[in-house]
Amino acid sequence: MGKLLSSDSFQQLETLLASKITPDRIVTQEAKRLAYGTDASFYRLIPKIVLQLKDLDEVIFTVNSCREFGIHCTFRAAGTSLSGQALSDSVLITLTDDWRKHEIVNNGEQIVLQPGVIGADANKYLAQYQRKIGPDPASINTCKIGGIAANNASGMCCGTAQNSYKTVASMKLVFSNGTQLDTGSLESIAAFKSANPELIHGISALCETVSNNTELSEKIKHKYRLKNTTGYALNALVDYHDPIDVIEHLMIGSEGTLGFISEITYNTVAEHPNKASTLLVLPTIEEASLAVTTLSKLPVAAVELMDGRALRSVADKSGMPEFIKHLDLDATAILIESHAHDQQHLDQQCSQVMQGLETYNIIESVPFTSESTTVATLWDIRKGMFPAVGAVREVGTTVIIEDVAFPVEDLANGIRDLQALFDKYHYNEAIIFGHALEGNLHFVFTQGFDSKTEIERYGQFMDDVVDLVAIKYQGSLKAEHGTGRNMAPYVELEWGKEGYALMQQIKTLFDPKGLFNPGVIINDNPHSHIENLKPMPAADALIDRCIECGFCEPVCPSRTLTLSPRQRIVLYRELQRKRASGEDTKATELEETFNYQGIDTCAATGLCAERCPVGINTGDLIKQLRTEKYQRYHSIAKWTAEHFATTSKLAKTGFSANQVASKILGESTVGKMANGLRKLTKQTTPIWLKEYPQANYFDLKQQASTQKPSTKKVVYLPSCASRSMGQQNDAQDQRPLTEVILSLLNKASFEVVIPQELNEQCCGMPYESKGMNNLAQSKSSQLEAVLWQASEQGKYPVLMDTSPCAKRSIEHFSKPLDILEPAGFAKAYLLEHLEISPLNEPVMLHVTCSSRRMGLEKTMMTLANACASKVIVPEHIQCCGWAGDKGFTTPELNAAAVHSLKEQVPKYCSRGFSNSRTCEIGLSHHSGVPYQSILYLLDEVSVANKDIHPHIAQD
Repeated sequence: MGKLLSSDSFQQLETLLASKITPDRIVTQEAKRLAYGTDASFYRLIPKIVLQLKDLDEVIFTVNSCREFGIHCTFRAAGTSLSGQALSDSVLITLTDDWRKHEIVNNGEQIVLQPGVIGADANKYLAQYQRKIGPDPASINTCKIGGIAANNASGMCCGTAQNSYKTVASMKLVFSNGTQLDTGSLESIAAFKSANPELIHGISALCETVSNNTELSEKIKHKYRLKNTTGYALNALVDYHDPIDVIEHLMIGSEGTLGFISEITYNTVAEHPNKASTLLVLPTIEEASLAVTTLSKLPVAAVELMDGRALRSVADKSGMPEFIKHLDLDATAILIESHAHDQQHLDQQCSQVMQGLETYNIIESVPFTSESTTVATLWDIRKGMFPAVGAVREVGTTVIIEDVAFPVEDLANGIRDLQALFDKYHYNEAIIFGHALEGNLHFVFTQGFDSKTEIERYGQFMDDVVDLVAIKYQGSLKAEHGTGRNMAPYVELEWGKEGYALMQQIKTLFDPKGLFNPGVIINDNPHSHIENLKPMPAADALIDRCIECGFCEPVCPSRTLTLSPRQRIVLYRELQRKRASGEDTKATELEETFNYQGIDTCAATGLCAERCPVGINTGDLIKQLRTEKYQRYHSIAKWTAEHFATTSKLAKTGFSANQVASKILGESTVGKMANGLRKLTKQTTPIWLKEYPQANYFDLKQQASTQKPSTKKVVYLPSCASRSMGQQNDAQDQRPLTEVILSLLNKASFEVVIPQELNEQCCGMPYESKGMNNLAQSKSSQLEAVLWQASEQGKYPVLMDTSPCAKRSIEHFSKPLDILEPAGFAKAYLLEHLEISPLNEPVMLHVTCSSRRMGLEKTMMTLANACASKVIVPEHIQCCGWAGDKGFTTPELNAAAVHSLKEQVPKYCSRGFSNSRTCEIGLSHHSGVPYQSILYLLDEVSVANKDIHPHIAQD
């Protein structure tokens, strides 16, 4: 952080920025600045301005504008950084989803990536070539390429041979003076050298300085035999001599302090299809460390070490090997993975590994296996350790994870000394695990910062850790998480005066005015690591375990509209802190903001819980808050619950009225009238869409009663949506879903059982989504009783034609009923009775959030692929954001959730499929093609299997 600037400077900057950047992407609202400015570290800085930039021109314009006013700026990718390098108290630059482009080069040998691409997506693009990017950080499902490169992030298998430094092929860069460089273009290089002679000459001079200083040169080489991300990549001054090569490699791990990476091309690495894992437990750290040394000479891809305390932290989790509970604290486990191109070589490698370890005292083990469930369980042990500490920490404390590297030969002694420091400073919950082949250890502990005593304890502990790692063992203070703010005061201690002086010169050469990310890597404040600490006040038991890592964000449908789950929690914590401290005025102001940003626009899908390391469902908090907010509507809701058939009939009448009005007055006129009324009522009335369906008047009960009796029976419960709604006017198949399902069940010779009092039935979701849990439970219990009777006490399966209803019923029913949504039912009960002739055309497929949470993504894909020649599942749409009835009342949530849908529809694709009737309205509206239940597709392409049902041919 540099000199304080006046508010006038920021206002003038904001005015200038607004000349090129739309106002909705210049965030100055206090609450949003706090929410958007938070990262995964334990520091807090609140930016004055947050920018959401959509292209390179805007980045360059912003850099030039900040330079004009002398205002600092920080680049932010996903904000999963643990060391505080993605924070700003000035201008925070974030990127919109427009930065997600990629290009596969040389048959997968290289991949070109923009900085907004999520790491796991890059690997998904490369999967068909059996390639992947080298870096494999634990946060790869969330972190973005810009952050991976800027932090030189590595991971479990990456080591030092496949990190960004070693696998970068070229980069496109923006510097603090606004100039650009494409290191893969000779023309760009020539222009850059001409425009930046001081930087080029300065780099050449630094290389010469290091080359002429044998002691310094050898020190740099020695330091990088380990994983090392402390400070700048000084190895670039040793490994390369061409200034452009040096610049390219100095940018890796520079944490946004030297420039902006607008694109990076990676040399990819092999993704071996055959893998096997084993877990071995040895009696002591010393024996385990010796085993690691042996393993370093054997064909292994990853070796993860876990100390006794780490194993104990996950011992009680479901699925863990039983023996973990009985290990003492000296026991140490090593988790080993081996990769090969074929099974034969993999088997040979596994045998070779075990033969190499046969002299060691292995007290417990899970033998090498490729069985997916067992392998997943083994790696869940390792992946569960960080959240295990987070889940049990005291309210008000934060989880800190540090990552150091010892020389492998000192690994055991280093661990023993670290454990002694834990005891000395009373970090009794602290655990150690890490990437043992590189001597890279993570240690996790909990820390409160709410008192001077606690801050001093942390500061003294870190001083001792630094002395231990950097001085005693000559290791790395930061192996793969980047220097950030929490190690910036110690960079000189690790590197010495000469090494640190080189880094200061590098910073000055690239960023002479010190505008980029001040305080990170180079920081002359010896106390910066214990300042600007993030408060973690108690807010609600549902979210108090949140560590603000941001893993939830990619799957959140509202993340581009208002807030992500992490950001909701940040604001709610701040709201509770202000209430507790008596800051009533500001608390009220924040509460008003949070009502829309936090409560109204949350889809409450629970997808965040699937990604959260500690299983937090932020939607549960929002539903709880809605209980208070929607209390005034409780009597109305109670009436609808008690008169559900009447409510459904009114909805059906509304759809009919809409159709009649549209035919008489025209869709345009009706739309203007309805949406004009919505504007007048300040968005309290529903939006009108031309994709609203016709009413469903198909007499399901009467039609089902005409079927022939069969030994195969199914209870069919159409949702309230499918009972009321037919199809939109331009749908290819105009039959209502209830008729289509009856057709399919007849083909498969099922006798259909329709529950009693059908029109009174509801799963309870409309009430639960508004926090009316008592009403929701009442309807759910009523439905369960009816289905229990209809299924003859669970004898027959129950088909629910809408996935959210099925999911909620599965979760809330107490009786052993076999509840299935459309895709799951088709797989389990229909396909064996049908002959399928796939469509020779592309179709869109939307996997609903409820299906994802039920683990049915593959099931839906398999069914769709069986029915059509090409199935397109749009990227980055985990939930459509219709969220029950929010598509009617908060349509901007639906629009934001599927904003990239239309551009992903192929030219000759005219239909989409899903398994939730209401979701299909929003998908149809924003894609431009009608969406229907996937059962329409199955019914269209199938006939009864004549081998199983020969009588069908006569019918």
